[in-house]
Amino acid sequence: MAYDVIVIGSGPGGYVAAIRASQLGFKTAVVERESLGGICLNWGCIPTKALLKTAQVFEYTQHSKDYGITIGDAKVDFDAVIKRSRGVADKMSRGVQFLMKKNKIDVLMGNGKVKSKGQVEVTDKDGKATVHDAKHIILATGARARELPNLKIDGKNVIGYREAMTLPQQPKSMIVVGSGAIGVEFAYFYATLGTKVTIVEFLPRIVPVEDEDISKELEKIYKKKGIEIMTNASVEAVEASGNGVKAKVKTQTGEITLEADVVLSAVGIAANIENIGLEGMGIKTDKGRVLVDKYYQTNIPGVYAIGDMVPGQALAHVASKEGIICVEAIAYNEKKYAHKPEPIDYMNIPGCTYCAPEIASVGYTEKAAKEAGYEVKVGKFPFSASGKASAAGATEGFVKVIFDAKYGEWLGTHMIGANVTEIIAETVVARKLETTYQEVLDSIHPHPTMSESVKDAIEVAYGEAIHL
Repeated sequence: MAYDVIVIGSGPGGYVAAIRASQLGFKTAVVERESLGGICLNWGCIPTKALLKTAQVFEYTQHSKDYGITIGDAKVDFDAVIKRSRGVADKMSRGVQFLMKKNKIDVLMGNGKVKSKGQVEVTDKDGKATVHDAKHIILATGARARELPNLKIDGKNVIGYREAMTLPQQPKSMIVVGSGAIGVEFAYFYATLGTKVTIVEFLPRIVPVEDEDISKELEKIYKKKGIEIMTNASVEAVEASGNGVKAKVKTQTGEITLEADVVLSAVGIAANIENIGLEGMGIKTDKGRVLVDKYYQTNIPGVYAIGDMVPGQALAHVASKEGIICVEAIAYNEKKYAHKPEPIDYMNIPGCTYCAPEIASVGYTEKAAKEAGYEVKVGKFPFSASGKASAAGATEGFVKVIFDAKYGEWLGTHMIGANVTEIIAETVVARKLETTYQEVLDSIHPHPTMSESVKDAIEVAYGEAIHL
């Protein structure tokens, strides 16, 4: 078969790129080796949110008396929890199948590989290989859990995120290695359901990519929940011990041994760049990522790469936008699309972590802004002063805003609290429009809402606080 565009990988970058290509009039195919929707939909973003929602509901039952409701003892049916999560993922995957049919996109099941310029080889589960011609080839093969040399994932003693979503029974104790989004989300899920959780983080603070105030707040809240946190620490070795494991942990004061039912490795991701034809084509990579220009073309004309396999934030919404820009740039160059797409501003990408309380951020941290030479104005508004948060019983956390003192430019926002992942978009849009603090204050925010705390934080930054 001959196509205008073949996309290898059907995650949030790949399937979105394929749909946009079809919309723009390209004959399109997508290659997928496992399940439509990729890791995010089947084993990441979506099923984990289902698990986290279950944990939140269970947590509500533990505090129902705070809301004037008395109920019997709630119990966790772990099998049902996992089954619900898988059901949500399966439903969403079927939704992607529908979108492929709706947009007349051919789905080629198997392992995709760039065979030569303009050709993709697809090998199905039976080992049968077919070759398809394509004027444009978009690589969107995503990433997998990264393995440390001394922390190999065996699926039993040391597990990755996949196993963590489908364990046959709930562990009584768990060591979580790494405190990025995956680590702290699973830590919350299991700890809330009753597992004794210990987080081991190599760096000096948990969620290390976040603003320091966010890290301090989450650590305080997690310790209150009973989660043990060890920073400046590393797991040096893990060995089986009876029905569980022993982990040797190096700390600043010496080595200790922790015992648990299982160890969850959450130390980041590694791009899937092997066995897809990069070497044979001479496609350039650096530090495990494919090098591309601002429209995602590799050094080989006609071959593109998007998503977790290229430099930049490894986030689903980033991959989707990269796919759209990539395809629109192709269409623009072929005079099939009137508008030249604008490259992504990677300094204005929102990051969201769905632990409880949630974390959302965009732009400069306070430290990074100062290191970049800005004189800053910082405002911080606690949810304990929010009427909506108090009514909801969700007073943990705060909104922190950072502005350039000279011109009033909105440099960054960092939030921790209930549903803050739904609030961060205001900052993203405002920064895109180069909005100043005064324009935000002149925009009336609805009351009572959690979102008005953004406005309240800005008032704090400029000495105009009304509610604090």
